[in-house]
Amino acid sequence: MIFSSKKLTLPDSKEALPGRSTPMLVTNRHFVTGNPIVPPFPENLEQALFGMGCFWGAERKFWQCRGVFSTAVGYIGGCTPNPTYEELCTGLTGHNEVVKVIYDPAVVSYGELLRLFWESHNPTQGMRQGNDIGTQYRSGIYTYSQQQLEEALASKQSYQLQLSQAGFNSITTEIMTASEFYYAEDYHQQYLAKNPMGYCGLGGLDVDF
Repeated sequence: MIFSSKKLTLPDSKEALPGRSTPMLVTNRHFVTGNPIVPPFPENLEQALFGMGCFWGAERKFWQCRGVFSTAVGYIGGCTPNPTYEELCTGLTGHNEVVKVIYDPAVVSYGELLRLFWESHNPTQGMRQGNDIGTQYRSGIYTYSQQQLEEALASKQSYQLQLSQAGFNSITTEIMTASEFYYAEDYHQQYLAKNPMGYCGLGGLDVDF
């Protein structure tokens, strides 16, 4: 892990690393489902995007969900085009580690994905998730439609009531329209399926949505 004084604050565009114009090359086949992870996808499917800390465990949560066609991990929300993982770890790209979820809304609703999101991590910790500290581990929901945005905001308000009653702090999850998604390196894709004993620090607060 590369440490930086910028790890707890987002850089502005002048501070951010320059990145590159070349996209990351990834294997377009999900290691678990066998389905593509890069568009185009079947027209009946929709996509969602979530940040829950380390994206290894977050991705596994969603590929195990009924109705999910495929998942992919990557970076969003920063200034650096086509960042590498090493650059992300400096805190000088501004990006968050996220999982893209391609799902069938006839089988699993966006609301159900939101429930899984809220219950599977601690959304009250700011720029960290457990022992993982830095801007890349912040909680986030990045939306692809006005309906998703409205549902996400309503779900945050609803879950805050539950957390407050249970004695937890305020939710720090950022909710915004999705910017450009950059695929992470191939070895990060479906990491915990390829490495079943790999690290996963993901954990919820045991508060039902």
